[in-house]
Amino acid sequence: MKLSLSAGLVKRSLASHSWLGLALGALMYLVCLSGTLAIFAPELQRWEQPGAQEYQQIDIAAVERAYHQLTAGEMEITHHMFVSLPSADKPRASISNDLEGWYLNQDGTRGERIQHAWTDMLSNLHVYLHLPMSFGMIVVSALGALLCGLIISGLLAHPRLFKDAFLLRMGGNPALEQADIHNRLSVWSSPFQLMIAITGAYFGLAQLMALAMAPVFYQGSTEKLMADVFGEEPQLQQELQPLALKTAVDKVRALAPHATALYVTVEDADTADQYMIVGAQHHDRLIYVEQYRFDIAGNYLDSAGFVDGPAGRQIAFSVYRVHFGHFGGFAVKLLYGVLGLAMTIVAATGVNIWLAKRKHHDALNVLWPALIWGCAPALALAACTQLFLGISATATLWLSIAAAAALAHRWQAPGIIRQRLQWAGAITITALVMTHTAAFGADAWQGAAAGTNAVLLTTAAVLAAMACWRREHESLRAVESSSKS
Repeated sequence: MKLSLSAGLVKRSLASHSWLGLALGALMYLVCLSGTLAIFAPELQRWEQPGAQEYQQIDIAAVERAYHQLTAGEMEITHHMFVSLPSADKPRASISNDLEGWYLNQDGTRGERIQHAWTDMLSNLHVYLHLPMSFGMIVVSALGALLCGLIISGLLAHPRLFKDAFLLRMGGNPALEQADIHNRLSVWSSPFQLMIAITGAYFGLAQLMALAMAPVFYQGSTEKLMADVFGEEPQLQQELQPLALKTAVDKVRALAPHATALYVTVEDADTADQYMIVGAQHHDRLIYVEQYRFDIAGNYLDSAGFVDGPAGRQIAFSVYRVHFGHFGGFAVKLLYGVLGLAMTIVAATGVNIWLAKRKHHDALNVLWPALIWGCAPALALAACTQLFLGISATATLWLSIAAAAALAHRWQAPGIIRQRLQWAGAITITALVMTHTAAFGADAWQGAAAGTNAVLLTTAAVLAAMACWRREHESLRAVESSSKS
């Protein structure tokens, strides 16, 4: 029996397949772009509030006094309370709850209210694509698993990868140009891409694995599974008294003199069950921190065992630093930034190749460049509205991308879309730096803020140069085509 499909069904299926391919490509591009920027989240937070005092050391007694003063006054005590201590990445101390927070001046007095919503928007875009959190993390992790397959299949599908490792045909056939960029960057950065894909897949898929493993190994209790991975919560019987934060931090410094205390988390705050977790970073290990636990009076209870516990526990707490490059100093971050940018270009050129090979032109051909080149002005506008007007960065980002898509539909020609959005990116980024400088004065050109603004201006210059080069290049191509005809 021969199975026959109607021409209409085939046509609709192909259209659905094309739209699905573009959707997956768009999600992959957004995750790669936001992830590249999120590597520098600590620096971007400092750029958002360049006026907050910066320092490497602070008296823990002053931090303890500030904690008690804030929680006795205007700061609500929530289930979790957080004390962040200064470090090389974040040279500021802060106290916050589940709702708000304040930076501290070096003398322990209250500084600026913590406000880095634009950086949070970037991180949230990377982690769960602004979808509901649990579902979004699973979607992003699924993209990581899909990327693993794409990397491996791509390497196997190109037997001449190493022979053509330095082949780069620019300025000629657009399809060949995009293919060469895609293949060269894919080969050169494939170990990095595979590592990012595997660790990225871990974050969300670990939730699904926990749900699958709990009924089999833990009688359905995910709490017992989490206790095996992260350690059981201490069972305490104690009277409420002022939190001995300084005592706990001093004891960690004695227990692990070569580690750096990064934070103190108060669990079950303001209850008889409350206890402190002091997170200390061991610089010779990939784990994010070892967690040392203390009761309300500062008596040492135990450690979570991320340094010397079971191998699975150590691996679980090392994934974050490996994924974001937060180890080995700022040089590693820069390397991750370069490789992350290459990964973003690979995601973009993969769809470019597919579009160039198609025999027809439709809405996909204009929506794709609208997304690729519309992200720069959208992110810059989101920063402007959030920092200086208090308007949601998330709303501005998606409205700006939608506006870019609408304009692209009107302009139609991909070359015009690309060039105009490149100019839009150059102009909006320059305006962002100028507004940032006007708002924060000399602070805008100190420390991390100065580096961020310099990178922003460089990005604006590159976008402007690309727009000019593309216009000249396409003009020359048109002249050559007319002379041949």
